This record gives sequence, structure tokens and C-alpha cells, in this order.
Amino acid sequence: MVFKRLMQAMGVGGPSVETVLANPNCRPGGQLTGTIAVTGGDHTVDISYVALGLLTRVEVESGDNEYTTNQDFHQQRVTGAFQLAAGQRYDIPFRFDVPWETPLTELYGQHLHGMTMGLRTELEVARSVDSGDLDPIAVHPLPAQERLLEALLRLGFRFARADVERGHIYGVHQTLPFYQEIEFYPAPQYAGAMKQLEVTFVAGPRQLEVVLELDKRGGLFTEGRDVFGRFTVDHATVDQVDWAAQLDGWLRQSLSRRGLFG
Repeated sequence: MVFKRLMQAMGVGGPSVETVLANPNCRPGGQLTGTIAVTGGDHTVDISYVALGLLTRVEVESGDNEYTTNQDFHQQRVTGAFQLAAGQRYDIPFRFDVPWETPLTELYGQHLHGMTMGLRTELEVARSVDSGDLDPIAVHPLPAQERLLEALLRLGFRFARADVERGHIYGVHQTLPFYQEIEFYPAPQYAGAMKQLEVTFVAGPRQLEVVLELDKRGGLFTEGRDVFGRFTVDHATVDQVDWAAQLDGWLRQSLSRRGLFG
């Protein structure tokens, strides 16, 4: 009996949890729906709660060091406390709100290299260990994000990779503790003036903040320095602008002003 209690305390023979998504595809500001099936083990347990949350990989700068770690964000409880009998199955339907600032993982049906995103299910068992489930999800761009990325591709930029950086962008209101950088190789007409272009989107219900970072090429006697630009796009009027022309004009003007483009 003592051995059995010890095994129970270690979570052996405890409940299991499985999440089934109706559709693993979503957009920022949208929803994920599905059902969580909690199945009892070989003894009755007290469940404190069942919760959902998103998980991604983030890069962290700490002093002179940089490392990558998992980052949980936007947790949402879907139940309160309840008791689960041995072998009992408890189905929990859910609607999970995806934050507007959620990083993108897909573009035109292709996975963005460097991105990881999952929906984590956490089951807290009183006086025992946590059980959990992790389901990969695909985050597709909003129409406004799609128009801007499309414009860069039309200008000749080529996608390189994407990552998520922990921290906040100066002057931009963020609700999440990180931001995504989507990196592009320069279009041929800018290749002599920059090494890469990094694009960050900070989306909200009405507007999209766009931050551009130009990593300029360093010459023999000069250091490369970053050039930043920032502008706001309204979701409602995004289709009224020729974004390829707009971005081309801004890039040429910004680079010329710094003597990097003739």
C-alpha cells in the first residue's frame, strides 16, 4: 500500500490528456477550437485545472551571451477544479483566442524556416505532477501582413529565415514579451547598400505596426550600422496602397539620406 501511494505521488497510473484541434491553422486575432479529452488512470484524482497556452522558441540576449529557449505565453484556463474517477473520460470543448501579436509560421503554404509554434495543454493534478500535451499549429498572415510581404517579394527580396526575440521594440506598444523578425536577402537593386532586411509586425485589431531594419553593408574603413523605419497600416485600407512602390520609395529615400544609395 505504501509503495502504491508513492507511485501515485510520482504520477504513475495518473490521468492522461489529449487535445484534438478542429483545425490547426489560424491567423493572429483569430481562434483555435477543439476538444480536450482527459482520461482517468487507475485511481481517483483531484484536478486543480486544465489550461491551454501557446509555446514558441525565443532567442534571448543576456550580456554577451545569446541562447534559445521555450517561451510559454497567453495561458487560458478552460476548467476549474474537479474530481476524476479511475478510468473516467472527461471531454472539454474549447475556443482559444490567438493573440494579435502571435508570430507567423507560414507564408503561401510554406513553413517559415526557424519558426516553432504549438498549443500546450496543461493538466494540474493536486499533490502530483503535471500532465500535458503539445500540438503544433500553423499561424498564417493577416491580409495586411500578406500584402506587405507580397510587396517585398515583388521587389525582389528573398526570404532568409525568421526568429522570435525576447524583448520590446522602443516606441511600439506590445502586449507580448517578444517580437518576431522576418529576415530577407536584399533585392538586387539594394544589394550594394544592405546585407539584409528585417521586418517586424506588431498587429492589433485595427492597425498593424511595421518596423523595418536595414542592416547596412560596412565598407573597408566603415562599420555597418542599422537603419530603422516604422509605419502604421490600417487593416481596413491596406488594399488602397501600392505597397511595392511605397516600400521601394521609402528604402531608396532612407538609404540615400545616409549616403548608402545613389
